[in-house]
Amino acid sequence: MSQYRALPVGRALLYLVLSATAWGTAGAAAALLYGRSGLGPMALTFWRSAGGVLLLVARLLGGRPQRRPVGRPAPRRTRLRRILVNGLGLTLFQAAYFLAVQRTGLAVATVVTLGAAPVLIALGARLGMGERLGGAGAVAVAGALGGLAVLVLGDGGSGQVRPAGVLWALLSATGYACVTIHTRRLGRAGDGGSPYATTLWSFTVCALCLLPFAAAEGLWPDPAGLGRTLGLLAYLAAVPTALAYGLYFAGAAVVRATTASVVALIEPVSATVIAVLLLGERLTPATAAGTCLLLLSVTGLALAEARLAVRATRPA
Repeated sequence: MSQYRALPVGRALLYLVLSATAWGTAGAAAALLYGRSGLGPMALTFWRSAGGVLLLVARLLGGRPQRRPVGRPAPRRTRLRRILVNGLGLTLFQAAYFLAVQRTGLAVATVVTLGAAPVLIALGARLGMGERLGGAGAVAVAGALGGLAVLVLGDGGSGQVRPAGVLWALLSATGYACVTIHTRRLGRAGDGGSPYATTLWSFTVCALCLLPFAAAEGLWPDPAGLGRTLGLLAYLAAVPTALAYGLYFAGAAVVRATTASVVALIEPVSATVIAVLLLGERLTPATAAGTCLLLLSVTGLALAEARLAVRATRPA
């Protein structure tokens, strides 16, 4: 029996959509901080992780009730492995992504990271857990990747693609794939644990791993514009970190790993919306077409996941 009662599939999908939407704002916040705050990618990732830990601890001290476990708790070795894999995977995912944003720009970094992730996750889930894509899943993944390709072509040449930035983005996708597959594997085995505890301990590991690199890069922001910097850092810690990852770990333990990765492709869509509404960028017809294709693919895969869940609950 699972240590914690599993979420309904519909709610799990909603959690994944909300987390991906929140993640889409993280890269924009990082882009705003570069060049003005004096913080580099390592320091920025450290403060994001450390701030998330502080917020989660404050929530714990505030006495907000958590879901009580049912059945036996997971073995200590399983809990430790979950913390280490998720913590190290998140370290690679976040740090490499912010490095990619710095080296090749927000649009290219986001598209490459989230475009490569479904392919890596589908391969890992097939080899490691025997999860089959099926016809609908294959079409949805292909459609999502096609939508991302159209988004890149619709960039209008405004983003310069640099090989070093693309490499960092691919490493970020690898870290994300490891976390997603491991979370789903534990969820299938009934050892998913509390999403709150998983998020707290994972970001604790992440902050500790990044501290020496952040210190070597320059840990403290510039005094000029300090209020703006602190505001953006607080937002990074609260919304796309403490909140979004708590929702993500809850949802990823329920739905298939490939489905979770394709739903996360909403992130570049939300980033595009932010660029148009807040940063004044123009939405080209190709970018609009890619965004629509991406959303249709995510919707199709979510519906297929819901149908599979309904079949699984029917009596034999």
